[in-house]
Amino acid sequence: MVIVTTIRREVLTLPAAELGPDNPLPALRPLDEVHRIDGRERADLPADMARQLGHEPLRSLLPLRIRDGYGRTRAPRTFDALVIENGRLRATVLPGLGGRITSLVHLPTGRELLYRNPVFQPADFALNGAWYSGGIEWNIGATGHTTLSCAPLHAALVTAPDGGPMLRLWEWERLRDLPFQVDLWLPQDSDFLYAGVRIRNPHERPVPTYWWSNTAVPEDRRVLAPADEAWRFGYERRLSRVPVPEYDGVDRSHPLNSPYAADYFYEVPDGRRRWIAALDADGHGLVQTSTDVLRGRKLFVWGSGPGGRRWQQWLTAPGTGGYCEIQAGLARTQLEHVPLPAQGEVSWLEAYGPLDTPSAGEWADVVGTAEKRLAAVLPRDRVDRAYAAWQPYADAEPGATLAAGSGWGALEVLRAGLELPGTPFPESTLGAAQEPWRQLLRTGSLPEPHPGRPPGPTPVTPPWRDLLETAPATAHTEYHLGVAQWHAGDRAQAVRSWERALRRAPATWPLLRCLAVADQEAGHHERAADRYTAAFTDLHRKHPEPDETGTSTAAGPGAGGSAGAGPGGSVGAGDWVSAGAGAGACAVTETGVSVGARAGGSAGAGPEGSAGWGSGASAVAGVGVSAVAGAGGSAGAGTGTGPELRSGTGSEAGAGTGQELGAGTGAEARAGAGSVGGAGTGSAEESWGAAVAALGRETLEALLRVRRAADARSVWERLPAAVRRRGRFRLLLAELLLAEGRRAEARAVFDAGFEVADLREGADDVGRLWNRLTDEPLPARYDFRMRPDSG
Repeated sequence: MVIVTTIRREVLTLPAAELGPDNPLPALRPLDEVHRIDGRERADLPADMARQLGHEPLRSLLPLRIRDGYGRTRAPRTFDALVIENGRLRATVLPGLGGRITSLVHLPTGRELLYRNPVFQPADFALNGAWYSGGIEWNIGATGHTTLSCAPLHAALVTAPDGGPMLRLWEWERLRDLPFQVDLWLPQDSDFLYAGVRIRNPHERPVPTYWWSNTAVPEDRRVLAPADEAWRFGYERRLSRVPVPEYDGVDRSHPLNSPYAADYFYEVPDGRRRWIAALDADGHGLVQTSTDVLRGRKLFVWGSGPGGRRWQQWLTAPGTGGYCEIQAGLARTQLEHVPLPAQGEVSWLEAYGPLDTPSAGEWADVVGTAEKRLAAVLPRDRVDRAYAAWQPYADAEPGATLAAGSGWGALEVLRAGLELPGTPFPESTLGAAQEPWRQLLRTGSLPEPHPGRPPGPTPVTPPWRDLLETAPATAHTEYHLGVAQWHAGDRAQAVRSWERALRRAPATWPLLRCLAVADQEAGHHERAADRYTAAFTDLHRKHPEPDETGTSTAAGPGAGGSAGAGPGGSVGAGDWVSAGAGAGACAVTETGVSVGARAGGSAGAGPEGSAGWGSGASAVAGVGVSAVAGAGGSAGAGTGTGPELRSGTGSEAGAGTGQELGAGTGAEARAGAGSVGGAGTGSAEESWGAAVAALGRETLEALLRVRRAADARSVWERLPAAVRRRGRFRLLLAELLLAEGRRAEARAVFDAGFEVADLREGADDVGRLWNRLTDEPLPARYDFRMRPDSG
């Protein structure tokens, strides 16, 4: 019986933490990347390596947002999966999480060839925050784990070179402004999964390029590669050439033999086949090989020390065994970036499959035997032929769509009129984040933001900066222009743009925060603390925290305004109440419905920018619906889960000119003229909650840095209770108590226990504060040290 290759959908259920909202503050600060070395170290490196180490490093993470809204509470959650199977191998792909291959099973033996993480637990390892361990990930952008680690990719069916089905994954990588694709297919009866990868540069200028395919495998393996030397990088930030496999008298090809985390970048001789394998004691395991363009090979180990063990527990689940990583990249090390010429592209083919060969013995003998075995099961010229056969198919237009990525690629295609055969970015994929920028392209003006949300993300490449510079200079436009100028390195001009916007902006906190970061980068920490305090006060005034019952109130300055008055004068717990800026009020009833009245028949904005009711308006309230109407209008909702809007004379219910208003179950819809309302459940509140937490954290850190404990205490008291309970804020509380001289209470925070969900890879935050409190050894639960001298 002939078994053909199939691609099908499945649903994967895992204990998983929620990703939560992205941090809405623009990522202005320099990249906090642990994988870097001092300039003095480069003098002893090969010339090409030294040149590529310094090639156009990132200034910041712009235009990306930081993903730090996740926690550590896991519950069963479902993930859409795509499964490729041919009777020999079964690969499971998660298109919604960076296209990760989460499992690769050799069906005749039933062996899982990868480390398959039994949980989904984000941690702060990606360039922009959230990342998770396990499987095979595709790292593009810059040194580190890709910003797409926990983001969706486009996915579709394409015809493979052998006529079977092929899964195409593609996206627009925004750090380097490059489209890429990964084509996965299983030839009939093959024991190897093929991955054809292409990165294109559609620009008129060279662009630095980075790629590493990262495979997690169980750490009780011996890792083999065709090399006798490696470049070792430790978290003490030194790059040194060491022998393979023994270094300092220890065989480092066994991951658990290293006490601390380290990278070993193998120096594979020119002309030799590129491959790396991880084999168990019986000689069974995984091998990865490729065409020669994918030059580098690497082993990453967590090490056997307490810090490495703690990270393993943190990222996976107790009792499931640890993992190490075997990787393949464009350069010899991950600290390098390779120039990609203007209008150019780079592509290659990778193969992943089982390898059975002895793992014990002398290095040269074991590697030589493994190389011969690989040549027998997958000859080198077969990989080259498969690559040549795939190249004409790389441009094939996708068929059935299986998953959707972001709309940022579509926006770039629309702006530049690009044609990218094989990786379509249609306008239909544009979403709310891209809509203001599409309007800028069409009209030359950036529309005013939705008044109920923090400012959206800013495209920062030169063409977008040029468009912002020629657009009408509203406060909102100046804010985004400043972000783009900051990204370009023109910090003085960015500050001037933000200061101009500050004089006429209805909400000053986004601008004050940007100026505070600029102050910090310039060394003006007292002034930064002042601006942070003013920013937090403005945000708090615009969107105050809920009280102990969960109700948030904000009365506007209009005459006679009163907040919190629902029918019968009662407000239910967890409701949101606000008053407009004119006479009258907006209130939430016990059923969770927000209604408002405004005298004079004109629509107006309250502190959060919510529109008021026209005179004579009436409301019929339904469960969980917020209705706001413009002048002369009326709005109402039935008692079902969705809103039913009824219009009054001269207007459409729930909207002023150019508005669109909608709400789902329990949702709140508020829109200003020309904007779109109707967010999903809790999304507006989630965005504000993320802003309060992010700005609150930065404000506390700024105040504690200049030893203004009393001001920091004032900010702390205004944070929502739910935010104060987070592990990151428990750590800040301990630091605040120590600054107040309350050492015993600070120690009690540690004794009670907390988990900083977004603890950064290589960071010593917890250990440093512990050392300020006591001379006692750092408790194991807080020990994440990745180098001997940290903590």
